[in-house]
Amino acid sequence: MTPRPLLLVGGGGLAREVLAAARLAPEEWAPLGALDDDPTKHGQALDGLPVLGGSELVHEHPDAAVVVCVASARRPLGRLALARKLGLEQDRYGTITHPGAHVAPGCSAGPGTVLLAGVVVTTPLRLGAHVVAMPHVIITHDDEVGDGVTFAGGASLGGAVRVGKSAYLGQRAAVREGLTIGAGAVVGMGAVVLADVPAGEVWAGVPARRILREGNRT
Repeated sequence: MTPRPLLLVGGGGLAREVLAAARLAPEEWAPLGALDDDPTKHGQALDGLPVLGGSELVHEHPDAAVVVCVASARRPLGRLALARKLGLEQDRYGTITHPGAHVAPGCSAGPGTVLLAGVVVTTPLRLGAHVVAMPHVIITHDDEVGDGVTFAGGASLGGAVRVGKSAYLGQRAAVREGLTIGAGAVVGMGAVVLADVPAGEVWAGVPARRILREGNRT
């Protein structure tokens, strides 16, 4: 099989993580370059991969798969917003699964999704598009994960948890079974979630409580 060229949109830490995972599957991926809208990064290298220019260059490489590599608790909607800006067809997006992830047979991941080392998906389910699961994330039976969700390292879901579009779960956050994390919500590092988190709110602590309402974030 001829490996498919791969473009990473974003030139930060997540792009480095995705690049490292892609390089472990040389029969599948041939990293071509990174794209970043920060002009100070143009012409530099990202772990040996050239930063070719701005994100608009995805249209100059129509045969390349694309992965959007931006993630921020301050801008949880940012990855999907950038994907919309690119205006690509869904089949342009690559799905990256680290060989050290354990994904149950029958599980499917949407376009642009990234599952890094140590991620465990215990039963067949569908993950949305442009989901990012950093190392050692645990997703269990009957969970529902929407588009653009970000799981920082070690975050875990009990069974039958619903995570809305573009929610962000911080490092080692844990969510009890049967709960809902609303769209665009942010759950802080180490939080223990024992109640539904409404859309757009920021919760943190043990047990987690609201610390910021929707609309108050910059």
